Amino acid sequence: MELLEPEQIAQWEPHVALVDGVPRREELVAIGIRSTYTAVDYEQLAESFVEQAHAAVVGSDRQLELGLGQRVERITPEGEAFLVDASTAAGPRRYRARHVVVCAGAHSLLMAQQLGYGLEYSCLPVAGSFYFTPDLLKGKVYTVQNDKLPFAAIHGDPDVRAPGQTRFGPTALLLPLLERYRPASFFEFLKVLRLDWSVLAVFWQLLRVADIRSYILRNLLFEVPWLRRRLFLADARKIVPGMQLEDLRFAEGYGGVRPQLIHKGERRLMLGEARIAPRPGLVFNVTPSPGGTCCLGNAAIDLEAIVARLGCGFDQARLARELYGDGEPPQAASAPPPLIRPDWRRRRP
Repeated sequence: MELLEPEQIAQWEPHVALVDGVPRREELVAIGIRSTYTAVDYEQLAESFVEQAHAAVVGSDRQLELGLGQRVERITPEGEAFLVDASTAAGPRRYRARHVVVCAGAHSLLMAQQLGYGLEYSCLPVAGSFYFTPDLLKGKVYTVQNDKLPFAAIHGDPDVRAPGQTRFGPTALLLPLLERYRPASFFEFLKVLRLDWSVLAVFWQLLRVADIRSYILRNLLFEVPWLRRRLFLADARKIVPGMQLEDLRFAEGYGGVRPQLIHKGERRLMLGEARIAPRPGLVFNVTPSPGGTCCLGNAAIDLEAIVARLGCGFDQARLARELYGDGEPPQAASAPPPLIRPDWRRRRP
């Protein structure tokens, strides 16, 4: 990390530090990181995993089957194994597995609770929306997180799936859906909400904080079509002060639902991912969407459990080398786009 003064910020991200070529009026300081990558195309990464897995079994007695477009109806324990019943376009299908890992966002909790596990949790879905602008940033730029808010602070970054555009967001809307654009998931939300006094107590704890109340109200207004761009512009200008209303375009179809879990016994909102492992060979990962980095971390943990349970051969050193970079020389400082985190509330010693 590097501590950046306004002149250095202007070199890294001119649209952040300058307005029409003149330094912005606010006091400005940032922490910048050059020597790390800040964006990953997780769709291409998943495709590469599949391609490499298929290539790895060629010429061996092992088999690999990828079943897409299937809906898992139920998971039933059978001795030391599990029966997984799915519905496909060709009809019902049953799998028998010695180890099952469920990674389905908020639906992971739904499936766990259908088996009687994870009943100590409730789910509070938070939907995020984004906006596109022309190419204004070179790398990721985050505003400083308000530690009173359990939601991600606004940030901007070049979108790896939309070349030439910068994406700003997210907004945060409490939405009674497990999937953003599937209204039928409202009934699934009711199942995992498990509303009782413990859940209501957590809601009250959140709403009694003035910062959270105003944040929730403001984000409700972000969903009003004519008003949302004008309100969001004020927040986006914290990053790019010279941004104009015509630069903003609502990113239709972008953004999903982040399942924030409530621990009912402890009456608190949990941040980050949750892992429910009720018995050997069965794991439910509830990871906030998109949560790509967390997903890779969970996968490494799941992999260790699979190796231990099934007695598989596994090259631990290769994983450390390829995923964590152990034993490799550091990246060149100029290679990746930078990430900077400006602080307009600069504190003096």
